[in-house]
Amino acid sequence: IRSSTKRSQLSRLQPTTTTTTTTTLITITTTTMISSKLARTTLTRRLGQRLASSSAKAVPKNDNTAFGLLAIASGATLCASLYGQREELFAPRKTSLEAAATVQEVEDKFAAYWPRNIIILFGPPGAGKGTHGPKIEDMLGIPQLSTGDMLRAAVAAQTEVGKKAKEIMKAGGLVSDEIVVGIIRDRIKEEDCKFGFILDGFPRTLKQAEALDQMLAEEGARVTKVVELDVPDSVLEERICGRWIHKKSGRSYHVKYAPPKSMTKKWGKVEPESMLDDVTGEPLIQRPDDTATALVKRLGGYHKETVPILKHYEPNGIVKSVNANQKMDGVWKEILASLSRK
Repeated sequence: IRSSTKRSQLSRLQPTTTTTTTTTLITITTTTMISSKLARTTLTRRLGQRLASSSAKAVPKNDNTAFGLLAIASGATLCASLYGQREELFAPRKTSLEAAATVQEVEDKFAAYWPRNIIILFGPPGAGKGTHGPKIEDMLGIPQLSTGDMLRAAVAAQTEVGKKAKEIMKAGGLVSDEIVVGIIRDRIKEEDCKFGFILDGFPRTLKQAEALDQMLAEEGARVTKVVELDVPDSVLEERICGRWIHKKSGRSYHVKYAPPKSMTKKWGKVEPESMLDDVTGEPLIQRPDDTATALVKRLGGYHKETVPILKHYEPNGIVKSVNANQKMDGVWKEILASLSRK
């Protein structure tokens, strides 16, 4: 099922009392991928309408295809555990509210009893975390969490941990691992993290990894996948030094690989004033550390800190390395393979 599902396909899934609809639904869902929250929500709504308008005669007890749709729509793989509930699910004259409640119940069970998908995304500066992280987020329907964003949000919300962090930063100190882990603990209790989340930029040290493992164990969870985007250091300088970002949104551009529409050159060099965000038209910036000199130092620190973390998780069989020094489609294909349970 592919993320290129068109809304027009989903809009045609109208309620009916004939078994033909079941075949149509299955034909569409087995040839297209419902990866975004919007697509899943839309299909769930349509399925609710179908349940509401169906009769026992229209949906026989052995209508396994219709039951499969419920599993797809709910984003869960609980067909086996709910198999015995088919008669209840397809009872005559289900209302749309009852159908929605049934789907919600499935999702709640999935969140409570199925291991949460907790992914750590590693990669040196310029490896493509900012490009592929949001794609993973959209495909799995789980948020990508940045420690910097979480820290700022906790301070703004004036949570207990946020207040401690604010005092330390105000005094010019470094926020401790204990506080950062506490901020993560608070964040992952929110509704959007119930099926899992992606950690970007944490852990950075072996000590942080061990603290994260302990915190997750207390929550009845664990890291399920560690994905490393691997790019040779020699390739990264061109990527980093040509990178421009839109500060407010985090959108990333590159003078060679992904230039903004407004970019112009003079005598072969990019004119900085022409670097504008495609969406807002606001000026783009280059990070102060996106220079060749700063990159050498950053890469040294990354390799020194990351290798022990990867070795820490390797015995669990969850570490996957992705060749990120290839075309984007090839990188994404390897990422999908690394995330698969097979």
